[in-house]
Amino acid sequence: MERGYDVAVIGGGPAGYVAAIKAAQLGGSVVLFEKDSVGGACLNRGCIPTKTYLKTAEYIHGIQKAGERGVKLASTDLSIDMGKVVKYKNGIVKKLTSGVAGLLKSHGVHTVKGTGTLDADGNVSCEGQVYCAKNVILCGGSKTGTLSILGADTCPDIITSDGILELTELPKKLVIIGGGVIGCEMACAFAAFGSQVSVVELAECLVPFMDNDISDQLKKALEGQGVQVLLSAKVSKIGYSKGKTAVFVEGVKDPLSADKILLSFGRAADLECLGELQEKILVTNGKVEVDEQMRTNIPNIFAAGDINGLSMLAHAAFKMGETAAANDMGRNEKCDLTRVPICLYTLPEAASVGRSQARAAASREVLVGRFPFSANGRTLAGGEENGFVKVVVSKEFGEILGVHIFGGAATEMIAEAVTAMSMEVTAHEIAGIIHAHPTFSEAFMEACADALGQCVHLPPPK
Repeated sequence: MERGYDVAVIGGGPAGYVAAIKAAQLGGSVVLFEKDSVGGACLNRGCIPTKTYLKTAEYIHGIQKAGERGVKLASTDLSIDMGKVVKYKNGIVKKLTSGVAGLLKSHGVHTVKGTGTLDADGNVSCEGQVYCAKNVILCGGSKTGTLSILGADTCPDIITSDGILELTELPKKLVIIGGGVIGCEMACAFAAFGSQVSVVELAECLVPFMDNDISDQLKKALEGQGVQVLLSAKVSKIGYSKGKTAVFVEGVKDPLSADKILLSFGRAADLECLGELQEKILVTNGKVEVDEQMRTNIPNIFAAGDINGLSMLAHAAFKMGETAAANDMGRNEKCDLTRVPICLYTLPEAASVGRSQARAAASREVLVGRFPFSANGRTLAGGEENGFVKVVVSKEFGEILGVHIFGGAATEMIAEAVTAMSMEVTAHEIAGIIHAHPTFSEAFMEACADALGQCVHLPPPK
């Protein structure tokens, strides 16, 4: 039996390592358990590796367009060394995981390598050792989602979102089943690398959780990059056609030939850490139930991050981890996730916060402002004129209900919108705030002005 701690954290992903550091900052003695490398799926197999690939894809797009700007190249023929792509990605990941490990050590967090699980008494068991703690924070994270498709369990060419980041040979033909964040981002990356990419999505649109205008523009952007997009399409089976692996889609005459098939169904909560208390901790639809303090139905056990399913985003996990740690250490804090930005790192990028136009209009009268990047000096100069900023505003008070951006710097621009909405700044006020020119961000101010019928850089509305 290991000595007692104030806080035990199971899982070293975004929620877990932040919770551990926060608890230590508040004076607690903390032990953290991680079976792999700290940083979780986000740092090791998700957010960071995929963005590294997408930056490489962005370089390729830039080289291909350089001639339009008078840059003379002997040739724009490109080839990708996937071994070096993977090696570079691994170097970035190692640098960041080492940084997180160093942070934990600097704050006095005792990190234990191994799979931590709860025993019947609420202690943490790991590698034959038992650790006692006054409070436990479950940050088990998530694992790749699954979907039953005929033939999928026997096909050797199927890969998950983890496996695609380890490919050292570029697939000539890549079929992606699932048009969510991971599917669309990998479609952009591998299409730029030179793969012939097809995306098969069951819903009527890509990224169906985002505003319709973003979904529509993303489809056009992917198709412009040579990606085949099939919507409202159901995969009937995975098998063989003409001696090659193929994906059979209902209503589509010819099967989709594939060297690799990426199953991209999102992620599911990993409940392994519940251990012997899996029947006592309340779980609904595969996710641990928590209140606004991140507390489970057992008072001294908390759950933060993907494991509770409230928001499977790293930045939301940071906030949940901090909240759980603060309450572990005697504070009384609540976690407000009503204004969590959603970011999509495709080419171009997309980002949203708040309600879509359809959701907002269902409950109140709204004004909609829109400013195209084709009317923005900075985006035109940078060759990134495709896209827009769209704001949804309450007609009565000018409250900003939702902001939706599609374009070059969308994931950076969304921070201003989140801040404004959190501070209850109205569209009237944003429209009057001086923004630097020329910048991407002034398009947000212009969109707010457009919602109020005051935009000077657009023709008057008809």
